[in-house]
Amino acid sequence: IYSCCCLSRRLNQLSSHDPLWKRHCKKYWLISEEEKSQRNQTWKAIFISTYSDLGRYIRYYATLKKAWDDLEKYLGQRCPRMIGSLKESVREEDLDAVEAQIGCKLPDDYRCSFRIHNGQKLVVPGLMGSMALSNHYRSEDLLDIDTAAGGFQQRLGLKQCLPLTFCIHTGLSQYMALESVEGRNKYEIFYQCPDQMARNPSAIDMFITGTSYLEWFTSYVNKVVTGGYPIIRDQIFRYVHDKECVATTGDITVSVSTSFLPELSSVHPPHYFFTYRIRIEMSKDALPEKACQLDSRYWRITNAKGDVEEVQGPGVVGEFPIISPGRVYEYTSCTTFSTTSGYMEGYYTFHCLYYKDKFFNVTIPRFHMVCPTFKVSTARMVSAGAETNHNEYAVDEDEDSTDTDEYEDRRRVLDIPAPSGRCPRHT
Repeated sequence: IYSCCCLSRRLNQLSSHDPLWKRHCKKYWLISEEEKSQRNQTWKAIFISTYSDLGRYIRYYATLKKAWDDLEKYLGQRCPRMIGSLKESVREEDLDAVEAQIGCKLPDDYRCSFRIHNGQKLVVPGLMGSMALSNHYRSEDLLDIDTAAGGFQQRLGLKQCLPLTFCIHTGLSQYMALESVEGRNKYEIFYQCPDQMARNPSAIDMFITGTSYLEWFTSYVNKVVTGGYPIIRDQIFRYVHDKECVATTGDITVSVSTSFLPELSSVHPPHYFFTYRIRIEMSKDALPEKACQLDSRYWRITNAKGDVEEVQGPGVVGEFPIISPGRVYEYTSCTTFSTTSGYMEGYYTFHCLYYKDKFFNVTIPRFHMVCPTFKVSTARMVSAGAETNHNEYAVDEDEDSTDTDEYEDRRRVLDIPAPSGRCPRHT
């Protein structure tokens, strides 16, 4: 008994040693020295009070809080107006009420994130990224908990799915499956893709964007804060740039970034829509007489089957840009494939402004476009009498790809016509 009493005394003394709690406060709750000074409490008291409120999220809180802090700091420097659209945190009872309303449990990582920020207001630009073409604009807001609950789905095809994002222009959302039904994994995140060839309206294919809320949100934030997504006109644009996708010809460098557009794509029929942003830059050290003007473009487009299409035309996006030392010209275009992947390469033809009879080609590096993993609707598989299989499906239908030059820099946020879902050839 005496030994136990001594042990208990020692444990009690040890548990009251404040520096030990400091480490846990910083590790699990990201409490800084400055915040401790403001709260005027011991490290132990801070840990206990925080744990009593957020203890169920101890596995996720530090990761999600850091992601939110990094995102706010980055946006505050580059597009501060987006910070004003973020909502304050919600309470535990608010999240409990939503669970009671929809009849499903919310995952703890999702709940944890909303204890930090309750999404954002329905405004433009959206926190979850934008995309623009001449006749199409998308900007996804991160929904607050009440708006998300209002959009909770019980209909066939999207049963027990909760919207995470929403675009007020296209109606596009990313959904999270709250149960493992209709071929989805629990907590899987996806863009819905209606099966246009099925008679059953519940036949909805899915482009997968995440396996859990934590992975989905933190991977997106990491792309943003590391500069993986460019900031254009005070918005996050979801273009991905391959650092090896750069080609230099003389004093001119061409680089390419790409993006997949789920809202203009479909699995049935096979139609995969990609947009790409091209940057053409002349070295600032080039001689003034190297100034030149773009005359035409040539593309060699290859799909996953090896089918090749060649396209040649004047200028780009209806323009014939002049490139001079230190000048950068950027434009956006798009292409479609009938296969889940493909690549493009080619060259631009320029003429010198000082020597008008001198023409030369500038290489466009090969860049690949790959559709994200998708799942085929269980309704289609059942109606076709096929064996249920929820893996990614290959599509064999054939359709030519097209090359189109599209304006981005003249895009306007409002009064955008409804997208056709096709990318008409530029003339």
